[in-house]
Amino acid sequence: MTSTPRQRILDLFDGQRLTPVQRRIARILVEHAGQAGYLSSGDLATLAGVSQPSVTRFATALGFEGYPALRDQLRVTIDGYRHGPSTVEDPDESAPINQFEQALSDEITNLQRLADTLKDPAPLAEAGRLLMESRPLPVLGMRAAAALAGAFAYFAAKVHPDVRLVHEQGSLLADRLEQARAAGAVAMLAFVLPRYPREAVDALREARAAGLRVITVTDSPVSPAAMESDIVLAAPVGSRLVFDMHTAPMALVTILLQAMCDTAPSETQERLEAFERSAATRQVFLP
Repeated sequence: MTSTPRQRILDLFDGQRLTPVQRRIARILVEHAGQAGYLSSGDLATLAGVSQPSVTRFATALGFEGYPALRDQLRVTIDGYRHGPSTVEDPDESAPINQFEQALSDEITNLQRLADTLKDPAPLAEAGRLLMESRPLPVLGMRAAAALAGAFAYFAAKVHPDVRLVHEQGSLLADRLEQARAAGAVAMLAFVLPRYPREAVDALREARAAGLRVITVTDSPVSPAAMESDIVLAAPVGSRLVFDMHTAPMALVTILLQAMCDTAPSETQERLEAFERSAATRQVFLP
């Protein structure tokens, strides 16, 4: 094998959806690549600062029957059972792994994947038209996606007359969506990212039941949210670090705003100029 033990272990986890605790365990295995296939579940739990059941759940999350099966696979992955714990490191193993550089490199790949999906601009253009025509415009984002929904709503309000950020659950959410529909809404924008909150997917069903078209920004065209959406805009998330990186979804926020503006350029310009005049009068920004 030409790749290093660390890289081979990283490849084993690539594409897996892991919780923050499970990512910590994965990082410990990478950091101890030479001995990874020979650590007991207790050893690994101690090194990661987690419980032994957490190590077992980590193994089953990767598709193994338990930790012993994962440990066997690690041995095969690293050295094919050719020898015991490594005492001689690969040439580049003496230097500490730069997990941050790797994470950012992954984000460059994710942005390229997003660019590839936008080679067909039709879904994005249709989404922009629906969102600009929907008055009011409900925008949904729960848990990890709340920040993206908030950012979109902040900027969209500068070019759209009635943006409504919704985050309620259950019957109260259904009330808000029905009220929006009665007021003239034709669509809802939703941000649903891993780990896919159950209440967010339920909200998509509520929106469709209220008669709204649902445009969803999510990480994959086959995510649980995609099945409950009319238009799916996929932007992959980075999962290399303890918490997800939302670089591509955040880029899609700005791209989607542009698609809205492109559907009504004259109205957009008028609203932006009106905002600038108001901001200047109120001295909102420093000179």
